[in-house]
Amino acid sequence: MSEFYFTKEHEWVKVDGNSAVCGISEHAAHELGDVTFVELPAVGKQVKQEEVLAAIESVKAASDIDAPVSGKVVKVNTELEDAPEKVNESAEEAAWMVELELADAGELTALMTREQYDEYLKSL
Repeated sequence: MSEFYFTKEHEWVKVDGNSAVCGISEHAAHELGDVTFVELPAVGKQVKQEEVLAAIESVKAASDIDAPVSGKVVKVNTELEDAPEKVNESAEEAAWMVELELADAGELTALMTREQYDEYLKSL
């Protein structure tokens, strides 16, 4: 069974075995407003936890998306290049950004569960 984890910077990762699918939270998509551009990394790129993984632009701001976990990029959601608005429509499902080959499952302990993230959002 896959599990969702979140960062304080509003990135999420859904882990299933050593597959880690990453994106931004519904909260982040709402805060950004209408997303106009998503820049994805190259397949094969190695990233470390908290390093820049991707970039996103909206009518309000441009932001870096940090890697919630370390790993190797094995797949990117190329649909977002032509339809960045999917981030606003389905940030935690259809608008996943990157699939990583998880390097260290121990890094997940630094992240929040869905319940912890929901509580964190209440404090903002």
